[in-house]
Amino acid sequence: MTTPAARILKKKHFRVKHQKVKLFRANEPLLSVFMWGVNHTINELSHVNIPGLLLPDHFRAHSKIKVDYHLFNKENMPSHFKFKEYCPLVFKYLRERFGIDDIEYRESLTRSQPTFTDDRGKSGAKFYLSYDKMFIIKSLTSEEVERMHSFLKHYHPYVVEKHGNTLLPQYLGMYRLTLDGVQYYFKVMRNVFSPHFRIHQKFDLKGSTVDREASDKELDKSLPTLKDNDFIKQGIRIKIGPEAKEKFNATLTADVEFLLKLHLMDYSLLIGIHDVRQAAEDAEARGDGNRSDPHHDSESENEYDSGERWENTPPDSPRQADAHVINPDIDVYAVASQEENQFIYFMAIIDPLTNYGLKKQAAKAAKTVKYGSNVDGISTCDPEQYAKRFLEFINDKVIE
Repeated sequence: MTTPAARILKKKHFRVKHQKVKLFRANEPLLSVFMWGVNHTINELSHVNIPGLLLPDHFRAHSKIKVDYHLFNKENMPSHFKFKEYCPLVFKYLRERFGIDDIEYRESLTRSQPTFTDDRGKSGAKFYLSYDKMFIIKSLTSEEVERMHSFLKHYHPYVVEKHGNTLLPQYLGMYRLTLDGVQYYFKVMRNVFSPHFRIHQKFDLKGSTVDREASDKELDKSLPTLKDNDFIKQGIRIKIGPEAKEKFNATLTADVEFLLKLHLMDYSLLIGIHDVRQAAEDAEARGDGNRSDPHHDSESENEYDSGERWENTPPDSPRQADAHVINPDIDVYAVASQEENQFIYFMAIIDPLTNYGLKKQAAKAAKTVKYGSNVDGISTCDPEQYAKRFLEFINDKVIE
């Protein structure tokens, strides 16, 4: 005879437990796979210690996974895909050097789907922002992946030597996704502009004056990217004071000399200006005092900027920042104006991976024919001339 206690035990024995599976919902399969892959690779690296010395093999290494008949979340995830992470230990080391925790990195890229921006740039690349606006995701070509590989073996030791103190882009990850036999490549970088400061003006400066003004189409945007001639015409000077200027110029000069050694050119100084007084007036007009308002920001227009603040950030979040107060852990490219509570400047070097090869040499020849050989303001020139002109322009016409 079976006792009631035995019947209870039998019921417990045959109870089915379903494994909890994290869902990655996005409005396109590519983003769902990206989120799944970042989550997977960060989890795989969570128990891996970074070696004291990275070897050449680490810069050629990769991890990859192939998923077939994926049963979970099928309405959002394809059933077959591949995900590959390039140089996982190198990028893990770089994230650590730049003060970015792997768990926070994973949450920023997977908690909610990244947002597509309309700015494709000259290369036609796609740009996405992480939901908290901390990171930029940029699509790459296979040739650009090779360029990144070549750059990494120089970039990593330079970042180590400078203890992460650089105006260069902070490269944090590089991935390949394969869906339906098509390969897609992406890299992840830190957003230059802060998520909690509205950017009121934005400039892309090369130190060149030929064809360096924003087009009418660009000027129609809510936050246009202005250029060298626009900057000069407005008579703007970035006033940060002698001590800050000396520190900034030292970092900028070291970065440019590093790029020069690699025979690179065509990079820019991206500047975003947050007008503290204008932001306070806007907040007052909205009746919210001095608080940041995530719903009154400019649209994202650039590979390295968002012009938006965080949305859905809880008040007790360690990332929540007071308006107009620079957080050194987040606002790594920020410099306050010399006059207190006037401006906050965000300044960084962008697009540093262009080599002065045959294509650029041909472009220089074409512009020389058009504008004459005595014109010094042509943007396309050899790396030595480019570096010299760039530094002189920033020092003489931009920073005070």
